[in-house]
This record gives sequence, structure tokens and C-alpha cells, in this order.
Amino acid sequence: MNPEQPSSDYDHPVAYDAEGRPLYAHPPSEQEKANTRTQVVHMTRPTDPEKSTISDATKLKHDQSVRTFPGLNLSEGEYVISAIRRHPIGLFAPLAIGMFLITLSFILLLNYDLVFQALQLNNDITSSFVIILPVTLFAILVIIGTYVVYHVYASNKFFLTNESVIQEIQISLFSKHEQTVSLADIEDASYTQIGIIQQIFNYGSIRLSTEGEETTYRFSYVSNPKEHIATLNNAVEAFKNGRPVGD
Repeated sequence: MNPEQPSSDYDHPVAYDAEGRPLYAHPPSEQEKANTRTQVVHMTRPTDPEKSTISDATKLKHDQSVRTFPGLNLSEGEYVISAIRRHPIGLFAPLAIGMFLITLSFILLLNYDLVFQALQLNNDITSSFVIILPVTLFAILVIIGTYVVYHVYASNKFFLTNESVIQEIQISLFSKHEQTVSLADIEDASYTQIGIIQQIFNYGSIRLSTEGEETTYRFSYVSNPKEHIATLNNAVEAFKNGRPVGD
């Protein structure tokens, strides 16, 4: 007989008492079977979880944020605490180059007769188109390119809400995406200012790192980054400790 398997032969002794008398096993009674039967307990829970109560003040802030920022995907009761835009200094170089090229184009168009004299060309209609048409097309392309650079730069935005951080990233004229990070997932928030120019004009970059996947988010050319990071850290601390955010 396998010692690991219980015996079902109740006619043979399973042990002996102190006086050598055999002791027999007996099958369990119906009462014992009933007592050892596994009981299954069915528990029910509501199919729809109970919604948290949103105060009138929070709902008012949420409605105002929806009207002010219609493109943001805000959850119920979520509202914008601060909207961070890029510092205009980042547009200085591309706008300066664009304005210089546009001005140069208009100077050539207004003084094309001097160009003909310098190149010793006949100042007739056919020759005029040789100068005017390319310069005009060049000026139009420069204007369009300058606007595209401005639009892409200005469309990059960073929002802090009472629940998350939302970053709108505009890569090109027709390429845009949005990324959202919950305040509960933010592990570290810091800023950097490199060089005397950033110190003088008070702009820099802010950096967020999250828990778990260790993802890093950056937003450059931020005006007054120290103040924005202080507001963000206070919001993260309040959110994780269960206190109202942004009040």
C-alpha cells in the first residue's frame, strides 16, 4: 500500500492501543461529510462604481477651462491650473532671418531697374519678368516658411491641471500629438538654465521623470521656469497626499 494515500479498507486495523488491541478506521458519516463540505459564498457588487462628488467650485473651474482651452482633453472635474508657453526669444533667430530675406526681396522688386543697369540688361517686359517673378516667388516662400516656423514653435504648449500634466507637441505643420502624465506618476520635476543669455532673459527647460517606466519629458524655452517648477512640485505633493490641488 502506498503510505501517501489514505486507506479505504476499514476491516484491517490501522493502529493498536497500549494493551495491543487493534484500532479500526471507520468511514465518515453523512453528518461529517456535510460539515466538511466546501461552502460557496456569492458576493455581488454594483456594476457602476460610485462616482465621486464634484463640488460646485471645481465644476465651475472645469467649465471655465473647457471654454478657455477647447482643444484639451479634460476629464470630469479636471481644470487647468497654469498654461506654460514658450519664451518668444526662441523665435528671434528664425524671424530675424525671415524678415531680412523678405526685406531684401522687396528692395530688389522696388529697384529692379538698378539691377538691370548693373547687369547691363534691356529694361523691357520680358527682361522684367526674369527678375520680378523669381524674386516674388522667393519672397512668398520666405513668408510661408516664416509663418510655419512661428506656428510650430507657438503651438508647443505645456499645461498643469489638478490631476495631470498635459503637453501638446507640434513637430511640423501637419504633425501634432498630445501626451498626458498623471501627477501620481511624477517622481521628479526640475528645471535648468544654461548660459548667461538664459539667466538674463529668465528662460530655460523643465524636466519631468516618471516612476516605473522611467520616462523623461522635457519642455524647452520656458519663461520663468523656477516659478513653474515650484507650482508643479506643490501640485504633485498635494495630489499624492490627498489634499486639494491648486486651491
